Amino acid sequence: MTAPPSHAGAANTSGSSTGSAPRFPPASLAVTVWGVAAFFYLAAFYLRNSPAVMTTELMRDFSITAVQLGNLSAFYFYAYLLMQIPTGVLVDSWGARRLLIAGSLLAAVGCVVFGTTGNFGLAATGRAITGGATAVGWVVTLKVATHWFPSRRFATLSGIGLMIGNLGALVAAVPLRLLVEQFGWRSVVVASGAVMIGIGVLAWAVIRDDPSAKGYESHAPAALRSTSHIPLSRLLAGFKDIFRYRNTWLIFLAQGGIVGGILSFAGLWGVPFLKLRFGMPVTTAAAVCSVMVVCFAVGSPVSGYLSDRIGARKPIYLAGILTVTIGWAALFFLPGLPLPVFVAVGAVTAFASGANVLAFAYAKESVPSKFLGTISGAINVGNMLGPTLLQPGIGWMLDHQWGGQTLDGVRVYTTGNYQTAFLLVVGWCVLSSVLVSLTRDTHNKQTA
Repeated sequence: MTAPPSHAGAANTSGSSTGSAPRFPPASLAVTVWGVAAFFYLAAFYLRNSPAVMTTELMRDFSITAVQLGNLSAFYFYAYLLMQIPTGVLVDSWGARRLLIAGSLLAAVGCVVFGTTGNFGLAATGRAITGGATAVGWVVTLKVATHWFPSRRFATLSGIGLMIGNLGALVAAVPLRLLVEQFGWRSVVVASGAVMIGIGVLAWAVIRDDPSAKGYESHAPAALRSTSHIPLSRLLAGFKDIFRYRNTWLIFLAQGGIVGGILSFAGLWGVPFLKLRFGMPVTTAAAVCSVMVVCFAVGSPVSGYLSDRIGARKPIYLAGILTVTIGWAALFFLPGLPLPVFVAVGAVTAFASGANVLAFAYAKESVPSKFLGTISGAINVGNMLGPTLLQPGIGWMLDHQWGGQTLDGVRVYTTGNYQTAFLLVVGWCVLSSVLVSLTRDTHNKQTA
């Protein structure tokens, strides 16, 4: 990834090579630029998962039911989902740097609105602003990786990026709960907005769309090195074009099951379910979810590495979703599962969920390379369909079965209520297993 020793000196500011070998950016610079984008993605995961450890406070302060809580959390995903199409298009046209700066500042606005209002509608609006703003994170991370690193590192970097993102979900578990108990959820949410402003400043200072801005050769294909001249209408047409390829549809629909399960459980409903099933306090339940988040994070780079190593996408991807399907079924429906066994099965299920990262490399290799940002945005739409539908869907099923009991003004649900609601997760995973089995392996090469 670094330049040969004979070219390791100062960058050629003209952007041309003075020797026979391309003068690519040094690894330290590439990692620094990509690391800022990955840090934004970490913050996005933190903001996405933060409601999971404040469910009681949110239901009490806004006087809402389970389905309303699901919708409050899911408003992040509604906006995130809607922004994937323009994000995928704009990153190809405007560049990663401007999108990341704008996303950071808007996310800060969303945090302040959410953390300061007592009105449920405004709180949902704040969550939506945050979701739409952070929607740029993953696509920008992939875009920066494409320009600053060799293509053979793409799946591995995708996995590492997703692992970094999941560290944000980890921060949104026990550490966030302790902060909420110490300072109150509103103060913590507003402070999170200040952090997003800092990330925007960092992006302005560090990120550049292409190594050529620093005098180095780009790793991106020629079709991606200069796209600002492409009309928006043409890029939107490209979004339609990618769905003419078989793998796009199959991967798009399959991702919701594998991503929706882990984000709906560890990101919202796992804590109240574990409190009920095992009689544990919120911090302990959050710790169990943290174990799953860590395993999900680790599973991403491992899946990417294995796929790059064996030269195939489908075997690892399919094995992952099959394991996830069996794992969720065992966690939800095996009677009398002891807590240590539950945590172990949950860890394996979460680790296998990390195979979802392969969808981005798999889909990228299934369409023409000029559609990198567009296909990345499309697959992220598939990702977010899972939690967008499952989080409020689970809440709706809980409310539909509610027996009328309340505690301190908050509705009380039974373990059986949760098991019925979680059928949505298992059902989608079964569908995803079928869809992935129908994909055509690219063998880690551009096939279109």
